[in-house]
Amino acid sequence: MASTGIPLDSAAIISTSLEGILYGFSVLLFVCTMLTSTYKRDTNRLITLVAIFLLILSTAHIVVDIIRLEDGFVKYRDTFPGGPAAFFQDISQPTFLTKNILFAFQTMLGDGVLIYRCYVVWQSVWVIILPSLLWCCASAASFIAPYYASKSTGGDIYSNEAGRWVAALFGLTLVTNLITSGLLAYRIWTIERRVSAVRATMDGTLMPIVRIFVDAAIMYSTVLFVMLVCFLCSNNAQFIIQDTIMPIIPIAFYMVFIRITLRNNTLNHLWIACGAGSDGVERDLRRYPAQPLQNHKSQWAHTDNFSHGVGAEH
Repeated sequence: MASTGIPLDSAAIISTSLEGILYGFSVLLFVCTMLTSTYKRDTNRLITLVAIFLLILSTAHIVVDIIRLEDGFVKYRDTFPGGPAAFFQDISQPTFLTKNILFAFQTMLGDGVLIYRCYVVWQSVWVIILPSLLWCCASAASFIAPYYASKSTGGDIYSNEAGRWVAALFGLTLVTNLITSGLLAYRIWTIERRVSAVRATMDGTLMPIVRIFVDAAIMYSTVLFVMLVCFLCSNNAQFIIQDTIMPIIPIAFYMVFIRITLRNNTLNHLWIACGAGSDGVERDLRRYPAQPLQNHKSQWAHTDNFSHGVGAEH
């Protein structure tokens, strides 16, 4: 199927420009995340590492995109058969393969964090079995697609075997995000209902936490859905969306981290939901998984870590 929509050389310029703008915003949020992480003495180090890796991957991706622009419009402008448009259509180019491998790692990391949050909140392996299987399938597709692209001898991504795996990757990633985000929101909502009975003795509500996760899920899922539709329609706009997803993933991650950190007057143990909870609270949650929150709330209230959660109770 022939590609439609914007020419690929124009798409390359637009996608890199938009990616650069969003990348700058993600760097700003990364700085805020690191400052917040430094302020919170009990921040999960694993999540800090994830934040750093997300920035590294998005940085590497935009660097590759800039090199790709230079190759297509300057280095091989007069020597590549068909000119810049044909260059950007060639899916066997090393820069194309490299940027897609970086995209694979970024989506794997982003979806992996969602599954981790889901496990910590639910404290059940059974809940994350389906998302984990989808994550594994998406991860396999994300590396199989570049393999077939590297073997390509001509044609665009839509008419190549790699295209089937790309479509599978986009679809699996979208479904994984919707399921894990839904499970997170539902779990926090049920906790909100459980603690509402003792709201008279507690400050705050957990619904803003639900909205934080829903906001991030809507932003990411909408972009994924539009990208999938564009790809299935062989529209070159999907290249623009795919490039912008690279900074969108860390932006969504940083926004959840920062917004939950700045939330005050909320149950402390829900800070674990964004992966940055105190070790003491997490141990207590595992110790009393079946007890109502109000039963073991008092056991957290006197710990030193308690005051460093989403918000201390008054």
